[in-house]
Amino acid sequence: MATIAEVGRKERASDCWVRLEITERGGIEIGLKSKVKSMYGESIRDLAKKMMKFFGIENASLYIEDGGTLPFVLKARIESAVKRCLPATKKEFLAEITPQNLYRVDRDRFRRSRLYVPGDQPRLIINAGLYKPDGVILDLEDSVAPSEKESARFIVRNGLREVDFFGAERMMRINQLPMGLTDLAFAVPHGVHTILIPKCEDDETVKEVDAKIQELRSQYGIDNEVYLMPIIEGALGTINAYKIATASPNIVALTIGLEDFAADIGAERTREGIESLLARESVVLAARAAGIQPIDSVFSDVADEEGLRESVLEAKKLGFEGKGCIHPNQIKIIHEKFAPTEQEIERAKRISLALEEAQRKGAGVVALGSKMIDPPVVKRAERILRLAILNGQLPKNWKESLRGDLQDSGEAIRR
Repeated sequence: MATIAEVGRKERASDCWVRLEITERGGIEIGLKSKVKSMYGESIRDLAKKMMKFFGIENASLYIEDGGTLPFVLKARIESAVKRCLPATKKEFLAEITPQNLYRVDRDRFRRSRLYVPGDQPRLIINAGLYKPDGVILDLEDSVAPSEKESARFIVRNGLREVDFFGAERMMRINQLPMGLTDLAFAVPHGVHTILIPKCEDDETVKEVDAKIQELRSQYGIDNEVYLMPIIEGALGTINAYKIATASPNIVALTIGLEDFAADIGAERTREGIESLLARESVVLAARAAGIQPIDSVFSDVADEEGLRESVLEAKKLGFEGKGCIHPNQIKIIHEKFAPTEQEIERAKRISLALEEAQRKGAGVVALGSKMIDPPVVKRAERILRLAILNGQLPKNWKESLRGDLQDSGEAIRR
């Protein structure tokens, strides 16, 4: 058992550094260096004392260097230090989940953008939801150094409970198995919506993750569903894409990581993407066949806005419904380019009105002019209209002003 633990970062905005030494006598001694000591020094000390008491620590020297951190980060850093000194303890120092985070998400919600945020960077976590991505990914994998992964878990856990994400889907990317199975305990009981499974090569990986999630849901009495998004990042995963996409009913999307994919097949990732075209289409085909959403990889050059626009339009043509982000500035462009065109909206409106009229008359078949309208076309039209409303391209009550035009619009309802 370690008697001294050091956790966190010095002189880092919105973070802190903690040194804890368990002693044999002397009670609790707390040292504090903080830019906001005059205003918050007493509350920081009170929180530290409360945590020492909670974990049953009677004798210790605790030193805190505070860079203007929020309470959820301070608690995470102190608890991480405690767990390093007292690894046998199972207690968790948890705040109530903030009321703003009690919302659930639908499995078929839009996932146009998902913003990756390193799990050990609290200053980025705090503001992630303000940029209005469809999802925020608290990342424990590639963006977190191996030495920081253990302590990052506590920041992610507390962030899920206490940070307002402004309606975004709360996601977490776990580490590769078996480490990723341990990560799940820091997310499933704490309000996560979706788990991203990295470097997924077979369906057994998904099943193992899903089984652990169900075990944790049962253990903690969690009634909300926890969804899955496997990430294809190699040749074997591409070959097994459909098996992966159908490995669990809790999978809502399938995505691809192109940096690791290119490395795995021995190719250089290019802007044109020739080396990954087959893999991307394999992901789209597998996702569509499984009835889930295909989501494209990130565009890694943050400064190249025109390149991002081209990449999103290409992804849309290939059949993808969303794209990853590594910077907030990418979100608006992604949303704009995934938005339906005026032509798509107008056609979708005609299909929706024709369907409604057919249902009213009890007709079995719907047609636009001389063309039959199949169920997949109707489903796509409904999605386009929902997306147009979300983007502000179409008012929610658009049908009211168009109902009278149905007879003149050329729709033919065939029984």
